[in-house]
Amino acid sequence: MVKEAKQVPHNLDAVAVRAWCRLALDALGRAREEIDSINVYPVADGDTGTNLYLTVESASQAVDAAFTGHDPALPSLAETVRAMAHGALIGARGNSGTILSQLLRGMAQILGGPDGGEAGETREGDHPDGADGHILELALRRAAESAYEAVAHPVEGTVLTVATAAAEAAGAAGSTDCGTVARAAYDGACAALDKTPGQLAVLGRAGVVDAGGRGLVAVLGALVRALSGETVSRKGADSGHARVAAAECDEAAECDEPPTDAGGPAFEVIYLLEADDSAVARLRTRLDRLGDSLVVVGGDGLWNVHVHVDDAGAAVEAGVEAGRPHRIRITHFGVGDAHTTAQPPQERTQRAIVAVVPGEGLAGLYAEAGATTVPTRVGEPPASGELVDAIRRAHAREVVLLPNDAELRHTAAAAAAQARTEGVRVALIPTRSAVQGIAALAVHAPDRRFDEDVVAMTSAAGATRYGELAVAERQSWTMAGICQAGDVLGLIDGDVAVIGAEVAPTATSVLDRMLSAGGEMVTLVLGESVPDAVAERLEKHVRDTYLAVDTVVYRGGRQSALMLIGVE
Repeated sequence: MVKEAKQVPHNLDAVAVRAWCRLALDALGRAREEIDSINVYPVADGDTGTNLYLTVESASQAVDAAFTGHDPALPSLAETVRAMAHGALIGARGNSGTILSQLLRGMAQILGGPDGGEAGETREGDHPDGADGHILELALRRAAESAYEAVAHPVEGTVLTVATAAAEAAGAAGSTDCGTVARAAYDGACAALDKTPGQLAVLGRAGVVDAGGRGLVAVLGALVRALSGETVSRKGADSGHARVAAAECDEAAECDEPPTDAGGPAFEVIYLLEADDSAVARLRTRLDRLGDSLVVVGGDGLWNVHVHVDDAGAAVEAGVEAGRPHRIRITHFGVGDAHTTAQPPQERTQRAIVAVVPGEGLAGLYAEAGATTVPTRVGEPPASGELVDAIRRAHAREVVLLPNDAELRHTAAAAAAQARTEGVRVALIPTRSAVQGIAALAVHAPDRRFDEDVVAMTSAAGATRYGELAVAERQSWTMAGICQAGDVLGLIDGDVAVIGAEVAPTATSVLDRMLSAGGEMVTLVLGESVPDAVAERLEKHVRDTYLAVDTVVYRGGRQSALMLIGVE
């Protein structure tokens, strides 16, 4: 599928919010490992980047659902930002993810008009044509204020400080242009982030900036890009600067902060809670006595509760007394999940393969090879939660994960990181096509040492060039020239290389280009609409033209691409 570049919106409207969510998810995907590696406060559990990614993923999915529900019309800005905030609320993970969900909720309170009311209802305060820079500045200010209100004991040098600096810089911009305001907020956040090692001694001693604040900078950078098309990058302070700042802080004795993981609570408890405001107020008081890192966000009867405690049962019981807790998640720091539903332990298998596959035919092929499959749907790539669930279903000590799509690299990486916190050893092989996954499966040997097996599978996948045939949906510029709607496009390694009128000739041209660099095996995966005669024609062409090159053909079935081609 070839997509056209869309015009960059000037105001913050529904389309811009959707773009922001997608760009923020991509930015956090790229920065996830870096953010995880600098996560030392409030607990050095190395998951802040992953938690932020999962939180934004939930927000982005909610926004996509809002657009799908209105298709072919567009949702209003109010509906879109409320969907974003609600998605972040129900998907919030960890301390930083919970705070980020409250930041988005605070923005929604301004961008979406007054809280409450039915979806689609037009009320005073809505901004049907999009919000300008002044409204965006107010939204950022409300976001920072609401985040402070949600944290029981705010600490400077954290994401709260970065959010406040972003809001102040946005206000100082004095512009009605959203792109200008967003860029000012981003620059202010960057400056504040670089100062966090001097505000929080634990950061300075580690020589890092605040992980949650670093994640917020990535989210704000995505907002700049969504509104102006400008790609920004942060040039942060180096670790030497951070250590100097920490030393100055220690000498001045001005950086006192609550204790971190050393001798701190043993469990992180998170749950969604249905309760009224008065019950939540009592819950805050009770949980504050039980532990620390207390963050309670939400409203309108639905809340997300996050706290670190030694007595996880007491934290859950407090939620039961306040209302109806669900989606309860208890994590023992350094150990993994402690699931609240007691079940007899089952013996894990030693190794499993988890693969994302397009089409029923390929799902069957992968399953026959022993893989746990995650099916894809046209236009609906699987979320990281689906991949984590598949890893759990595999019930193995070691898992090899095959995403089989270049666009899923960040999603798969987040899923792998989450599974590792649950005690599973996961190796992610960056397969970009299902045919690369087939090549990896062909050399899989479960009796081999895990590292050796992963190396062999990675090598096989990397040695497989991949092609694809697709039908152009509209006139577009491609690397092979201008295509018209209905043209057959031949892609090699993700780029359009051939434009044709019919499937068989186009596939033949693609094969010739791929085999010009050599090869011993051709794999063809045919979509449901491609007749067997096309496969027979291609097999004959390979047999007559390229000596000693074998061809194997599979049926992809429904939901598969028009044709996938692999050469190894």
